[in-house]
Amino acid sequence: MIDLYTWTTPNGRKVSIMLEELGVPYTVKPIDITKDEQFQPSFLMISPNNRIPAIFDHETGQSLMESGAILLYLADKYGRFDGEESGAGRWRVVEWLMWQMGGLGPMAGQAHHFLKFNPGKAPYAEERYATETRRLYGVLERRLAGRDFIADEYSIADMACWPWISRFEWQRIDLAEFPNVRDWYRRIAARPAVQRGYAVPKDAGPIPMP
Repeated sequence: MIDLYTWTTPNGRKVSIMLEELGVPYTVKPIDITKDEQFQPSFLMISPNNRIPAIFDHETGQSLMESGAILLYLADKYGRFDGEESGAGRWRVVEWLMWQMGGLGPMAGQAHHFLKFNPGKAPYAEERYATETRRLYGVLERRLAGRDFIADEYSIADMACWPWISRFEWQRIDLAEFPNVRDWYRRIAARPAVQRGYAVPKDAGPIPMP
């Protein structure tokens, strides 16, 4: 049994989607970040950086924070969604997972902060992060040309990127301008496991659709 400490954020949804895709049993431990529950001492023992998501695997005794590390751990443990066991396929998955962790997530997150929650307070920051987020959409658009999934086969790279794209409205992105991303987004949104994982730890409304 795996304990999943999470909330309704893109990073949290990465892991709940992965667990649903794997079909393994897990227990949801909601951490309401709007009430500062991420600072509780019991949670800090699992996630020293006071960020969700985090997991505790009762079978192995392993605790982990950081969504990318958790996805790699689960893919390795269950032998699924990480490309080939060795060689170019697996490294392609890792490459695009790192792209999300180092680029799409942080830049889109800043776009949310300035464009969605604090509009008009910092015009320079709004322009900077909106422009960079749009550039990253362009990178993904080119990558998905002629492909159904980011690393050719459905993988943790898709699971990592998709929840951030699901907030395209917060980023003021019109997915009609990125048809490859739009079609990929719809393809993944249609997966039952993605729909279930999106609603963890609570139903926050339907998946946004372009």
